[in-house]
Amino acid sequence: MRRHPVLHPTLPLLAIALAAAALACAGVPPRAASPAVSPAAPGQPEVRFDPEEVKVSPLDLELADKNDEELFAVGTAAYGAKDYPRAAAAFARIADRFPGSRHEPAALFDAGLAYEELGEWRLALERFRALSRGWEGPDALEAAFKVAECQYQLRELGDTHATLEAIAALPALPPGARVRVLTQLGVVELEDGRPDQAEETLRRALAAWQALGDEERLDPYYPAQAEYYLGETYRGWFLALAVDPSAGDERRLQEDLEHKAEMLLSAQGHYLRAIRMGDDRWAVASGYRIGELYDAFRQQLLEASLPPGLDEEAARAYRTELRKRVRVLAAKAVSAYEAALGRASRSRIDDLRFLGEAQQALQRLQRALEDAAGI
Repeated sequence: MRRHPVLHPTLPLLAIALAAAALACAGVPPRAASPAVSPAAPGQPEVRFDPEEVKVSPLDLELADKNDEELFAVGTAAYGAKDYPRAAAAFARIADRFPGSRHEPAALFDAGLAYEELGEWRLALERFRALSRGWEGPDALEAAFKVAECQYQLRELGDTHATLEAIAALPALPPGARVRVLTQLGVVELEDGRPDQAEETLRRALAAWQALGDEERLDPYYPAQAEYYLGETYRGWFLALAVDPSAGDERRLQEDLEHKAEMLLSAQGHYLRAIRMGDDRWAVASGYRIGELYDAFRQQLLEASLPPGLDEEAARAYRTELRKRVRVLAAKAVSAYEAALGRASRSRIDDLRFLGEAQQALQRLQRALEDAAGI
């Protein structure tokens, strides 16, 4: 991986100015982009319910005398009306009471979807697992991906990785599914604390996507996700690099700042490529992360220890000058946040958790720019 340097003292303002100047020349997204994942694996025992041990609810009584055709109609209507408890109960009853029904595969899948909507990931997992193990074909493959999604949501990352590896090992896996499974494997590896392995897997996902013909490369969702998480990998390395001008070695401090700036620019490059893929949600997420990168670098520099040997007056002057030097980082962050929020608005994306944080950060940095202009 990369080394993790410790910053130095005497270089202070000169090194910071050089790093800020280099970053000032780096591109910020045109106006744009966080996320979501979907992974798969075995390992958990199947849940079996004894109907005699379960308390009878009004909904159970309502469904008790219906046959599989009637239950499927009830479940389909309930799901369409977003009555997910009723839909889950009807579809689950088909799977449990009418094994062999022509509706069984669809009922297993739709019960899983309804449980997902209810946040009942364990129940959804068992329905998708039953479908992926008992049938073959595209629906069973999608159910296997859904198994991974449920395991991921349950934070069972080891099981998620195993499920995805099993999917990746399937013979004659469709090319689009290979891009998807490699992307999700990379996400899980990164979140499981294996950034070097994640970087390799995510690059394999992008290579698989590039190998597809133009007609096959229609959906940018997974390649955009792969680029986003490559950005996340470098962002992690960037954040791990310390900023400490209190040690005293000017050359070391310069090298450390250059290395940190290099990690920032590498992360930004992947985020920008995610934005250019054209998927709005990953574009908004990536734009937000670019703003965060510059914002974090600015705050780390402002909060770093002072160089040694400064009296009170000199320290005050140093801080004042430092605020001027990092103003460019604030401006870059503002531009990225504005781009992300603008794209979110144009795309009518309002359900990403960090949009409120981006708005607050934007206001904070705009005030900081005004203050710095008055120095």
